[in-house]
Amino acid sequence: MIEDKTSSPEIHEVREVYKGPRSMETFRLTPEGGKEQTRDVVRAGRVAAVIAYDPDQDALVMLRQFRLAAHLANGHGELIEIVAGRVEKDEDIEEAARRECEEEIGLAPQKLVKLFTYLPSPGYTDEETTVFLAQVNALDAPEAAGALHEGESTQPLVISRTAAMEALDSGKIHNGLTLTALYWIARHGRRLVELLA
Repeated sequence: MIEDKTSSPEIHEVREVYKGPRSMETFRLTPEGGKEQTRDVVRAGRVAAVIAYDPDQDALVMLRQFRLAAHLANGHGELIEIVAGRVEKDEDIEEAARRECEEEIGLAPQKLVKLFTYLPSPGYTDEETTVFLAQVNALDAPEAAGALHEGESTQPLVISRTAAMEALDSGKIHNGLTLTALYWIARHGRRLVELLA
């Protein structure tokens, strides 16, 4: 069977290199059956992400948000994204998904279904993202949203599922989480209404 499996590396030393909202640690370790190595890891934790979908409109509610790292990478800092955010300490991941929907697109999910969990960049960070499907009313999407206490400014966008698939095929969307979600929709789009039933 093709699947990830548990491991028991021997951790020799852990040294904190940077402490902040996302800390960085240097590990000296020996993987099972491997040789000793040194690895830096950004400790980012859990993320809740949401594919916000309106079945009546057959549309997604996504958002546009400025990302400095994207701007530095290629000059295209105004990214198209799905809802996503960090899970707070002691917060249930479903509560985080609901909170992020309200903050980033100004809509409270009517239904929420867990889809899958994945590691966006396991060679660099321990971030683990869980993606949900949410039923929303796209007609209620505001022109602007964002968690003001976090200095966040987002522009909710109502995008037909057809237009979202065209954007995926055009190669003009570069946010990895958004691409993952759109590929999931391309594979499972016929089941969206069924999953929310």
